[in-house]
Amino acid sequence: PAGVIYHAFSQKEAKDLGVQQMGAQRAEAFMKAFLKRSTPHMSQQAREDQLDRKAVILEYFTRPKRRERRKKSKGLSARQRRELHLFDIKPEQQRYSLFLPLHELWKQYIRDLCSGLKPDTQPQMIQAKLLKADLHGAVISVTKSKCPSYVGVTGILLQETKHVFKIITKEDRLKVIPKLNCVFAVEIDDFISYIYGSKFQLRSSERSAKKFKAKGTIDL
Repeated sequence: PAGVIYHAFSQKEAKDLGVQQMGAQRAEAFMKAFLKRSTPHMSQQAREDQLDRKAVILEYFTRPKRRERRKKSKGLSARQRRELHLFDIKPEQQRYSLFLPLHELWKQYIRDLCSGLKPDTQPQMIQAKLLKADLHGAVISVTKSKCPSYVGVTGILLQETKHVFKIITKEDRLKVIPKLNCVFAVEIDDFISYIYGSKFQLRSSERSAKKFKAKGTIDL
């Protein structure tokens, strides 16, 4: 009839006209072509055997993901830091009075670390805390040394490396004292702690994991 765009066949009409058979043949041809294209390495007989027994897993290809290499930012080496004089204390900054506030901050830091430094606080506990604490800002003195000129030097600790202490004295002199073969005294609130430099040759950041003996020794 006029104006009809789509007409559905009944099963009998489709069978009489051969529409079903033609559609099935096209579907079969399409499936065979699809399988052949999807499994190029298999023969027709192998495909049929696979279809008789189990489902076929069609292959697919993905592009390998490119791993982006992250550039690690390299810090300056120790040699570069020395060449740039990053940790040098300029002469105009070598004044004892400039670092007195640092010393006051250090004392408060140690009091908090030792829960107030009460009179009944065990000295062994304070000693253990001090040996692992950051000493920048502490007033330290050289009490014994193989080099007599170091004995009696007292000042605020400005820098600590693995092998030396850099101290600013009340006379505004920057002293570099080796830890080796020296004994240092650190005093806070009438408590004195002794540091045996030969056993103390560590960076300040490494001391937190170090176990120190209760009593040090020095060959003088």
